[in-house]
Amino acid sequence: QVQVVESGGGLVQPGGSLRLSCSASVSISSIFAMGWYRQAPGKRQREIVATITVGGSTNYANSVKGRFTISRDNAKNIMYLQMNSLKSEDTAVYYCNEAFVLTGDYDSRPPRYWGQGTQVTVSS
Repeated sequence: QVQVVESGGGLVQPGGSLRLSCSASVSISSIFAMGWYRQAPGKRQREIVATITVGGSTNYANSVKGRFTISRDNAKNIMYLQMNSLKSEDTAVYYCNEAFVLTGDYDSRPPRYWGQGTQVTVSS
């Protein structure tokens, strides 16, 4: 199981931007696909926000298309999520992880497979 650490969350006003970072315990170039996920307040499931393969192929949830960009820097061993035009409904704890499913709505892996996440709050 890959260990990850997410960072970059915070409080931002609607329309603002944030960039999340994800570092891993292994070389991310050895991981076929990675993803960003989020768990909104009061929700049990983690929504699949975006995924990226080692070759650079990406997939996004419809709710973030055109606003969020996922990328990976294999040299720095970091994956990013650039979030622009943030909305209140983007408020959630954001997680990164190895991705076993590239598309879909939710990831059902239990809590022991996840890191601490980073809180993103969009509010005026």
